[in-house]
This record gives sequence, structure tokens and C-alpha cells, in this order.
Amino acid sequence: MSARTAFQSRPTRNWLPLLYTAVLSCSALAAAQTVDALTPAVRKYLSSSTAKVILEHVEVIDGTGAAPLADQNITIANGKIAAIESGADIATTEGVTILNLRGYSVMPGIVGMHDHVFYMSRPNLAADGSYESPALFQQMTFSAPRMYLANGVTTIRTVGSVEPQTDVRLKQAIEAGVLPGPHMDVSGPYLEGAGDFPNLQMPHLTGPDDARQTVAYWAERGVTSFKAYAHITRDELRAAVNEAHKHGLKVTGHLCSVTYEEAAEIGIDNLEHGFMANTALDPGKKPDTCSDSGGDYTLEHMAPGSPEAVQLFATLIRHHVAVTSTLPLRGASVARESSADHGPPLRPEVLQAMSPPVREAYFIWRNQPIPPQSTAAFRLRRAMDMERAFVVAGGLLLAGPDAVGLAGNIPGFGDQREIELLVEAGFTPVQAIRIATLNGATFLGRQDQIGSLAVGKKADLVVMKGDPATRIADIENVEIVFKDGAGYDTKKLLESVKGHYGEY
Repeated sequence: MSARTAFQSRPTRNWLPLLYTAVLSCSALAAAQTVDALTPAVRKYLSSSTAKVILEHVEVIDGTGAAPLADQNITIANGKIAAIESGADIATTEGVTILNLRGYSVMPGIVGMHDHVFYMSRPNLAADGSYESPALFQQMTFSAPRMYLANGVTTIRTVGSVEPQTDVRLKQAIEAGVLPGPHMDVSGPYLEGAGDFPNLQMPHLTGPDDARQTVAYWAERGVTSFKAYAHITRDELRAAVNEAHKHGLKVTGHLCSVTYEEAAEIGIDNLEHGFMANTALDPGKKPDTCSDSGGDYTLEHMAPGSPEAVQLFATLIRHHVAVTSTLPLRGASVARESSADHGPPLRPEVLQAMSPPVREAYFIWRNQPIPPQSTAAFRLRRAMDMERAFVVAGGLLLAGPDAVGLAGNIPGFGDQREIELLVEAGFTPVQAIRIATLNGATFLGRQDQIGSLAVGKKADLVVMKGDPATRIADIENVEIVFKDGAGYDTKKLLESVKGHYGEY
């Protein structure tokens, strides 16, 4: 990559005293996020420091699903896309960064719709994969936001928080320009019923009144979405949905006790994990009770085109319920089981980001014996086929990796893998990119600002070497990520978190 630039030097100052005042200042949060608004602690991760940048001779993948445009110039000015026009060599100008990017592609910033900022720790993890309860969700406030941003994720939805107030403050600090990271849609604490899930950090609802009060409390404290969990009852879900909608907020769900059609009729806005968590056909399924199968039986026995699937799709679409694809964890398990050497090795950058205990846990998982007669590959293929059929029927499919550190699935890298697996599912690369960008923006109601590349939209975009429209693996070759027009250097961000994920 070559660059012609006239960087403006600015004196550094101690930014730390500004942290609390900037985070709490309404004027700071309302201000346009431009390069000049960033503190030195954030500016050091930029690849350029000018408010105007021209990306020369790039291929444009605009996020709408349209065919790419070859040899284009993109002009970024004051945090927005100012022009997209035929490629040309631009004369060097004072105060303007010009990047010659022949051989590079540009796509919208990923809108990650299932992106956690915690790591799932398993105490006393043994060589056979067993561990002692309870599993612990450890907040990754430092490393996770940087890893998302470094890998091209410019907006995330946290989809369940274990420290919601920390996440709200993190969002405020990022928007104020004092910390690097993506834009955040912060979910409140998990709305979990009185089940037997062995994580003590999830409060258990005591009934519909508790669900309503929980939603109201957190809606007033900056949370912008909610997630229902596996053991919630229909009455609790109904109370939570009604209260969230009063505040103009949406509810998603990783369900089990409530079936997909029941949730759609109640008014839920989104369902997580594709069609892997629907329990409608599970043997012995009782109302308001999670089944033993947890949805595996229904997934195996509800085929695209079947009467049950046709009815389900019609119900979801009629009620405007989106579905979030989360393929990486199952995809990793299938890859491990399908080859003699336990699947392809992780990319070096993934292993380097992990703390030693996380790296050790990954290799413990990778080296486990392959289970005999596993149906994991069949279920993954069925999940992929159901997602494609849902889109063909007119449904809104979103994307996110559910990255909590298991099976090598970690923030940012997991988002890229999710897009690759959507292509394996049968979507074209540009369709998969749209699912991971514009569809998420549309669900969030921000499609006029982000999610696709168009003049006047926010300059949230990703520069990568190669052409992911023809070779989706090139989506991993990210070098610069623009968020609000500020170009972040992927290598600098990843260097700052090397060995930290799983610690903080």
C-alpha cells in the first residue's frame, strides 16, 4: 500500500482527566465523531490523521448485494462519504490523505448483531474438557472492542450483558472519542427465567412484574435492547416485550422454553442462533419449559419446504421477526470432526490475541476425541439450508458470531468467519456481506446512516487487500477500518490486545 499525505501534527496532551467529563457530557456525546474529536489515546491507533481522505482505485462492494464496482475513488470528508466516482489519480493536496489502493476492496463496516464483550471462563478446565461449575462470564471491556474494530466491525449489538452498566459506560466513552471501539447497541441483563442454567451471573426473573420492572429500570439507564433467554416463560416474555416497546426498544431471544411461533405471536423482534433453538417439535416439550433436546430434534426434523417450515416462516415474516445467524461455533465443531487432524489451524492473529489460558482451552477442545456417529454436520447443513429458505421466503436474516472464546471463536475474527460460513451456506459473497452489513443496519433503524456505501452516509467502511466478492476469504485481509471517517490501523489495534483476550 502506498500513501501520499500531508499529515497535520498536533501537540499531545494528557487526556485521562477528560475521560469522566467527556463520558458524562451530553454535548460531547451529541457531537459529530470526527478525527479532530478523538483524544490522543485513540488517535495513536489511526493510520491517518486528516479529516479528508481519498481512497484511490478500489473495488467497491456497496453492501446492497449489487455487483461490485471496479476502479473507484471514495472521498471521505468530515466523517461521511463525500463522493464515489470513477478511479483517478488525485494530486497531492495539503491536509488530505490520498491512498493508492489498487488491488484492494472496500465494503461497509460490519454490523455485528450477536457480539459479546465478555469471555466464557470455565474453572479448572481438564484435559478431557470437563470443568467445575459455575462457568464465569468475564468482562472484556479492553480487548473485545478493539478486536471488533480491528477486524472491520464498526457497530455491534451486545445481545445480553453481564455488566450492563459497564457496557453503557463503554459505549459512552467510545462515542466521546476517549476509547477505541465500534458503535454499540447495548443489551440489558439477560432476561432469564427460573431454569437450571448454571451461570450465577444471570438474574432469574420471578414473574411478569419482575420482567417489566427490569426492562423499565435498564431502559432508563441507557440500555438500547434486551435479550430473553432459554427458561423465560411466555408471560414474562410478553411483559418484557410490551415494556421494551413502550420505550421504543427491541427484544431478541435465545429461546427454548418458548417456541419461535409463540414468541412471534407475543411480539418479539428477533430470534438468535438461526433455526437452531426452536423447540416446537421437540419430544416431550411442555409449555414454558425448556426441552431436553434444546432444539436439536426440531432442527433435524423441520426441513425447508416442509409444512412446518412454511408455516413458521410465514408467521415470522407476518410479525416482522428477524433471525440472527450464528454459525461459527457449530461450524468449528464440524470442521474439527470432519478431518483427521481436527480441522484447519487457527489464523496466527487469532492465537496471538488470546491470553495463555484461552489458548490452552482452545487446544484442549481441539484435541478432544471425535464423537462417533455425530450428527453435527447434518445439523449445521440443515441450519444453513433453513436460513437460506427463510431469506428466499422474504425474511430478514442478520449475522453475528456469538464470540465468547469457545472453539477459537473470538471477537472480530468470528464476525469474518460468520460471513465466510454464510457463503458456505449457499449465499453469494455479496449477499453474505449484505446480511452482515445493511440487514443489521436496517434492523437497528440506521440504514440511512450505515450499512451500505453511499454518498452522505457515515464513513464506516473496511479496506482489505484482495477481492472478497470473488474470494470470500479475502475478507480476513483487513488493513484499515474507517469509523465516522477516522481510519484505524488494524495492526496497531491488534498489537495492543496481543495476549490479552480472556484477561481483560
